[in-house]
Amino acid sequence: MEFWQRLKSFVTGKSRPEHLRRGELGERAAKRHLKSMGLKFLTANFKTKRGELDLVFRDGDCLVFVEVKTRSSERWSRPAAAVNLGKRRKISRVALDYLRLLRGSLVKFRFDIVEVLVDSDAVREVRHLPGAFQLVKRNSGR
Repeated sequence: MEFWQRLKSFVTGKSRPEHLRRGELGERAAKRHLKSMGLKFLTANFKTKRGELDLVFRDGDCLVFVEVKTRSSERWSRPAAAVNLGKRRKISRVALDYLRLLRGSLVKFRFDIVEVLVDSDAVREVRHLPGAFQLVKRNSGR
């Protein structure tokens, strides 16, 4: 798919918006970082009608749902701060959709955040925050 996107931008003369390019760079960096830590990559950009999971890994017998936040600056807050209650609720719903595909298998799982800091088109730092939040149930205020 990346090839087709590059070809399309070459033909039309339109490049992808900066925030999308930065996000893709961050996801690639997060994937490399987690693989280097021994986690097994399962899928990227898992989509349902309720949203999308950036990355899904396996860490031993535990499924890991990963939200990647890429920023060029921490001037106002850490990237992980963008994963507020609404975002955690949305990620939780999509994770439950993923778990339904496993047809009732009891599986341990956790939610991680990976913060990626970039300068221009170069990754400056990658921070892995394992177990960053818990499953947010439907009407939970937390």
